[in-house]
This record gives sequence, structure tokens and C-alpha cells, in this order.
Amino acid sequence: MSRIIVVTDSTAILPASEVEGRWVQDVDVVALDVVIDGQSFQDGIDITPTQVAAALRAKATVSTSRPSSAALLGVYRRLSGQGADGIVSIHVSGALSGTVDAARVAARETSIPVEVVDSGSIATGLGHAVASAVAGAERGLELTEVAQVARARAERTSVLFCVDTLEYLRRGGRIGAGQALLGTALAVKPLLALEHGVIELVDRVRTTSRAMHRLEELAVERAEGLPAGVAVHHLDNARGAQSIAERVGRRLGLRDPVPVVEVGAVLGAHAGPGLLGIVVSPR
Repeated sequence: MSRIIVVTDSTAILPASEVEGRWVQDVDVVALDVVIDGQSFQDGIDITPTQVAAALRAKATVSTSRPSSAALLGVYRRLSGQGADGIVSIHVSGALSGTVDAARVAARETSIPVEVVDSGSIATGLGHAVASAVAGAERGLELTEVAQVARARAERTSVLFCVDTLEYLRRGGRIGAGQALLGTALAVKPLLALEHGVIELVDRVRTTSRAMHRLEELAVERAEGLPAGVAVHHLDNARGAQSIAERVGRRLGLRDPVPVVEVGAVLGAHAGPGLLGIVVSPR
């Protein structure tokens, strides 16, 4: 049986419930960078979400950068040398990051076949696609089949979120100036979603409390009656996230608590402190 390795990036959060509480052996993670006042840090290695939140509050200059194609090529070549027969490289939405483009460049220079997957997602939305790919590889699926399993899972996944301010998304170029103005000028809390990998407005409410309840309602609509992975994300807003997770769990009748996970440094840099999000990923 061919040995297929799954590669992803540091914006992914792997759902522990689908891999029995462990980070599976055959997953390799490539770090994106966070740059604070000109100093570069590797996401998940030498910077934390808490540090990013503090930098944003201190009005530091914060940006992010994708891994280079050379860095990804180094990963692919190392895995080939370690006995991989093929690689499925699954990454954050190509509309939000150039990581997928860098992976495609690297894939063309690798001696073993590499299938690059644009998940169109982030956080556990990306993580569920990774987990499904790993499960497919363990079942003995062929390389293209493993990639298709990941794509299919990502397409079924919903990512819903709200932020305290749209300014950080605007600065990073993830939304347009007009969208950012809409939130500030009208003093509303926009409810956002990743639709086909792009951030779209799905609703507008007046208060933080209403935004939390609307997030809950949208998540339940997407998950009710389906076997689905559900997770709540936040940046420096654990109390709000835990409240949403408890209510969603009760409404869906879930036996296990809904996981509450703080996003990584790169995602935090674009969303800003106060982020609340829900990922619903039907299996």
C-alpha cells in the first residue's frame, strides 16, 4: 500500500475528536509567519495568540506572511526521502492566503506526486478536511481519492464568525474598505462567513449579545440532524466562546462538550481580540 502523507499549515486546528485525541503521525505542519513591528515569528512555534492580541491592542504594526515555495519544497523533499509515495497538501483558503499558490509551485518541482487542496476554509474547518484526508489515507485510498475526500469535507463545512471591529480584516486586505465602513458607520455587529473561501456578510445585528445568539442560531441550522464536527473559536474571548459552546451543545443534544479552541497567531492577527467563531463540519 502506498504511503501517503498529509501536509497542512499552521492555520489548521485538527479536531481531536476525530483522531482520538492525538495529532496523527502522518501530518506535517508548515508554519506561516506573523510580523510584529518588523520582527518575524513562526505561528505556533515562537509566538502565541495572546501575544498577538496584546500587540494589536498596543497598536503595533502586525502583518502575516505565507511560507515560501522553497520552504514547502523542502518539506516535500524531506517527506519523499523519508519514504512517502505521495503527498496531499491541504491549506488555508487561497482567497485569504498565498499558501496554496506556494504549494502548487513546490509541487511541480517534487519527485513524488503532490496533490494540492485549497480547503476554502480555516481553523477547524481546515482541520476537519485534514482529518478526513488522514482517515482516507489510512483506509488505503489512492492519492487523488484522498485529496477528493478532503475537498468534499471542506465543501460541506461552514465557518461563521463575528469580530469586535472590522478594522483588522480591512488592514490585512481580507475585506474591502466599503465592508469595513459598513460595520463602523452603522454601529452594527456584522456576522461573517467563509463562502467559497471568501469572507461574506451574512447578517447584521446591533449588540454583542445578539451577535452571539445569532452565531448560535446559524450554527444550529447548519448542524441540526447531521453527524457533524462542531467547534467554537475565539481570540482572547474565552468566556464568550464557552457560553456559545454550552448553548450549541445543549440545542444539538451532543453527548460531549463542544470544543472551545483559541485560534492561532496568524488568524488572530487578522480577526483581532474579541473574535468569536463557530465551525460546523458534517462528516
